[in-house]
Amino acid sequence: MTVEIDAASGFCFGVERAISRAEEALREHAELFSLGDIVHNRIEVQRLEQLGMRTIAHEQMPRLTPGASLLIRAHGEPPATYRRAEELGLRIIDATCPVVAKLQDRVVRAHEQMARADGQVVLLGKRNHAEVIGLTNQVASPTIVIEREEELEKIDFSRPVFFLSQTTQSITLFRKLTERMRERAAAPELITAHDTICRQVANRETHLEAFARRFDAIVFVCGRKSSNGKVLFEVCRGANPRSYNVEEAAELRAEWFDEAASVGICGATSTPKWLMQEVADAVGRLDRTTQAG
Repeated sequence: MTVEIDAASGFCFGVERAISRAEEALREHAELFSLGDIVHNRIEVQRLEQLGMRTIAHEQMPRLTPGASLLIRAHGEPPATYRRAEELGLRIIDATCPVVAKLQDRVVRAHEQMARADGQVVLLGKRNHAEVIGLTNQVASPTIVIEREEELEKIDFSRPVFFLSQTTQSITLFRKLTERMRERAAAPELITAHDTICRQVANRETHLEAFARRFDAIVFVCGRKSSNGKVLFEVCRGANPRSYNVEEAAELRAEWFDEAASVGICGATSTPKWLMQEVADAVGRLDRTTQAG
């Protein structure tokens, strides 16, 4: 059985930048506090914690000693978080993904534009996701968050709409919802849609679809909390029904690879290369064990 790791899978630029900033800070300081999981991958978080990083929630910030290093992860944070950290005397290490930071600015401008036109700002995104919380709290005015077509009922289509997306959403879904909005609007020109999906993510959908078709079985590696992972795994499963999702090698099952001559290993933008290699090695060991039996 041949096992191949997808060369294009693994950390996106934003996550790789955040991990690098964390590792650099840990070399300089004994401790680093990450405000929320630095990446939605439990195994990678555990690796960084072994180096001295600690993950905290917002309500734990006041317990930190003034001068402590606080990492803002790639997902970004609302302005109120920065103000609170400054009040507490914390040293901020801002690892917000540049793509997310640009979208935060665009959300502010969209609200300004819609305020003048009595319109609404609508965001395609996973409710309660860290990035979405950061985006919707850039301004005091409410942002309508939708996750699926059924939630279009929340929108008043007699008024202007400015439609944006969380950076890791499906571009296919964004385009579909844009079409539905224009169909339902009092006039199509009332809908302004800005595709704000990260191209590193969007381009992976087409790539993974082709990759998944090349193999008898696919193992997709990602953390349970990864929004991007859920989207990309469904892309794999749509292209290859024998696609399986694991968080780590211990979850592999030998029967997944019955009569499989080839296995493809791939992952989300939050999946480290070293973890995909561990899974690939474990698949190889399962194959040798089966042959020996």
